[in-house]
Amino acid sequence: MTRTLILGGARSGKSAHAERLAGTSGKAVIYIATAQARDDEMAARIEVHRQQRPAGWTTIEEPLALGAAMRAHSRPDNVLLIDCLSVWLSNLLFADGLDFPEVGRITAPPTFVAQRTLFLQALEQAPGDIVLVSNEVGMGIIPQGAITRWYVDEAGRLNQAVAVVCERAVWVAAGLPLMLKGAPC
Repeated sequence: MTRTLILGGARSGKSAHAERLAGTSGKAVIYIATAQARDDEMAARIEVHRQQRPAGWTTIEEPLALGAAMRAHSRPDNVLLIDCLSVWLSNLLFADGLDFPEVGRITAPPTFVAQRTLFLQALEQAPGDIVLVSNEVGMGIIPQGAITRWYVDEAGRLNQAVAVVCERAVWVAAGLPLMLKGAPC
């Protein structure tokens, strides 16, 4: 069993690298997609991703209960490809329908706290290979607004927590992978 975290910026090639890695594993691929089609632009993005996936891959769309999906589908004879953790984090942030202040402290919503815990437990206990994709969003200027700063902070914390559990971590920029942790993939 190998867990691999693939990080990068928007349009860095991280998803394509993750798909190549999963596709060349020799195992059945279960693609867990976290995106939700909340507007026409996102619906179009999701459709492009669906069309690009190989026909033999199984797709599970799970925007919130990622840990439960991992427990249900991870097996020694398959590889889970999870794309992407930063979209999942955004889903969790707004799942409870709360209003957030522009200034001041943000308290993590109950769904966020519960699902993040379940996800990290499932990642540690999964019996099969897992490839996880996540955006690195904290490399630019500090964003304006409390909710945006909270999201950037939580994305960084999540990426760190996942990297600790993973045997491999890869940074992708301009379509080029750079190993951060573990053996080359």
